[in-house]
Amino acid sequence: QVQLVESGGGLVQAGGSLRLSCQASGSSFIINKMGWYRQAPGKQRELVAVITTDGGSTTYADSVKGRFTISRDNAKNSVYLQMNSLKPEDTAVYYCNAYALLTIAGWWKDCWGRGTQVTVSS
Repeated sequence: QVQLVESGGGLVQAGGSLRLSCQASGSSFIINKMGWYRQAPGKQRELVAVITTDGGSTTYADSVKGRFTISRDNAKNSVYLQMNSLKPEDTAVYYCNAYALLTIAGWWKDCWGRGTQVTVSS
């Protein structure tokens, strides 16, 4: 099994910055792509950013392009989200996602963290 634990959320004023971290742990797994999603109250969960295994390719939601940066450290099985110029509409629970191969079981699994709250005040 793979466990994902997020950290770094909190309350920040508009225009401020936060850095989210997520580390995967467990045994017998290989992680492929990793990403961040968010869900605001009353809305569906949406993609924020995704990064490929080697970090060579990233994808961002239009609403965060130029403000957020996703990165990863494969040695630490970790993914990060640097969020700058935060806006009140960025307020949401942010979830870490990893697409992982469970090597003993032999199948791929979409893994999720429990989420971390980001609140941006105006």
